[in-house]
Parts: sequence; structure tokens; C-alpha cells
Amino acid sequence: MKKIRVAVIGCGAIAQRRHIPEYAANPNVELIAFVDPKLDRAKEMAEHYGANAYDNYEDMLKEEKPDAVSVCTPNTLHASQSIAVAKAGAHVLVEKPMAVTDEEAEQMIAAAKEAGVYLMVGHNQRLMPPHVKAKQILDSGILGRVLTFRTSFGHPGPEGWSLDGRESWFFRKEEAALGAMGDLGVHKSDLIRWLINDEVASVTGFIGTLDKKDTDIDDNANVVLRMKSGAIGSLVASWTYYKGEDNSTVIWCENGVLKIGTDPEDQVIVELRNGSVERHKVGAIATNEAQTTSGVIDEFVNAIITKTPPSISGEEGRKSLAVILAAFESQANGTIVNL
Repeated sequence: MKKIRVAVIGCGAIAQRRHIPEYAANPNVELIAFVDPKLDRAKEMAEHYGANAYDNYEDMLKEEKPDAVSVCTPNTLHASQSIAVAKAGAHVLVEKPMAVTDEEAEQMIAAAKEAGVYLMVGHNQRLMPPHVKAKQILDSGILGRVLTFRTSFGHPGPEGWSLDGRESWFFRKEEAALGAMGDLGVHKSDLIRWLINDEVASVTGFIGTLDKKDTDIDDNANVVLRMKSGAIGSLVASWTYYKGEDNSTVIWCENGVLKIGTDPEDQVIVELRNGSVERHKVGAIATNEAQTTSGVIDEFVNAIITKTPPSISGEEGRKSLAVILAAFESQANGTIVNL
């Protein structure tokens, strides 16, 4: 079978730690090009994988004509670059948040549709083994109707993760647009929608910069969601969990409670009202400290090979982004925002 020719735009932390090694490990992929405005970064990757290096994506698309491209650049560039890739006839895997406005997300979806290519968003939380297991349990109906939930994602901030540390684009509003909410909050809006198979109906949020110095980008958010079913829950995103990462979700249902990522040994725990407790060891959720395969690349490649639209589509990414944007609107206007 002919290998899928893949290029990566943006050679920062997410590309180097997730996209590039996962493409390299996939037998159906040939890495052909790397793009980064810091050409040395692209060259380093290109030398390692026997590919070509570019400092701009326009030249790369013209010269390489890739089958598929990962867009791993600052948030505000996602839309324009994804649209250019789609117009060049390549499938697009874009990092989250897929865009920084709903209009951009809509344009990206339209461009992919028009070009007849797939657009997938890197919402890796859906693919983490504990979340997959939790989804199976919820779908089985054993817990009954979801009543309330809380889902939280926090770590000490991107300065420990980004290759540029405190000088990273993550802290510059013109490149990031969204801070902890774009980095972590959008993961959780996507996760909760998918986990409980429900859409967000209304949002109210408190978002601010509490501790990161010399930036006007948000480092904390606490958001209340009401779902279409009537279920109510909270979503927390933080860059100031200095004692370590938290990526946990607790869902209270009619017949009991489901706990994900709350216990160091058992990643999924089901406690029923009748007193029975099920504990599942299903493998950890990837953290910044402990990278595990995200599953995103294999899912993307598989979609292309089998000609099956990716489950984490542009439309899904747009719905998850809408929740985050509504929270910012709520913070700005002091209102409840209905979706």
C-alpha cells in the first residue's frame, strides 16, 4: 500500500512530543516535510526523519504536495493555515482549539468540504483509555441519567511544556487569543459533550489572570454549564496548579457516581447506590510529565486509509469551541450565554 505523505507545520512541543513521533511510529506514513519560522527547528526534525525543511507553509505546499498535514502552530494561525492546506488538497489535522472564533471554525469546515478532504481536531481526551472506559460505562445505562458533574484540567502552565518556556506564544494574546481555556478548557468542553452524549445549552463563566505575570492571557477559569438534558456541571481550567497536574472528571447520576482520574491506582471507579463498587485499571491519562501515545495520529491516518470521516470532526471541534467562547462572552458581559 502506498504510504500517506505527511507534512507538519509548526515544530514546537506538541509536534515534537506527540505528532511527529506518532507519525514516525505509524507504518502507513512517510514524513516528507517540516515547517517552522525558526528554520533550525524544522531542519532538526527534517534531518532526523530524512525529510525537507521550510520556514513557510506556502512554499512547502507548492513544492511537496502532501497528502495530509498536521497544523501545530499558535492558535490564531490555525484557521488560515488549515484553510490553505485544504485548498491545496491535503487532509488536515489541526491542534485544539481549532480556531479562535466561530466564523473561523465555520470557514475551515467549509474549505475542507469544498476540497473533499478531511478536517480533524486534536481533541485527544476522547481517546484516552480511562475516558473510553468511562464512556462505555455511561452508555451501558447502569448509572442511569446524568444529574451533575465536574470536570477539571489544570497544570503549572505552558512555561514548563513549551520549547520556548516563559517566552512562549502561549502568553502572547495576539498569537494565543485564549489562554488556559484554549489550552485546557476546550479539551474538557469536548470531553464532557462526548462522554455524556449531550450538548451544552447555556454557559456562565468566571475567567481571569490570577498569577501569571506580564500577560493579559487567562490563567484560570471556572465555568458552569447547563446541558440540553438539564444536567448541570462545572468546568475548570487552570495554569496555576503548581503542585501538579489534575485531569479528573466526576459524574453524579441517578444510580451512583462515576470517578475518572481521581485515584492514582484505579483510573475509573463506579460507586453504585446499592453499595457495590467497581474499580478499573485501564491505563493512565497522558500528562505533560508522562507522555503516552495520544491515539490522535492513528485515528487520523486510519480515517484517511479507510476513507471514513474522522469522529473528531471539524463540526465537533466547532461545538466544543463554542462553549469556551460563550464562557468568555459571559465573563465580559456578566451574563448567562445561551447556545
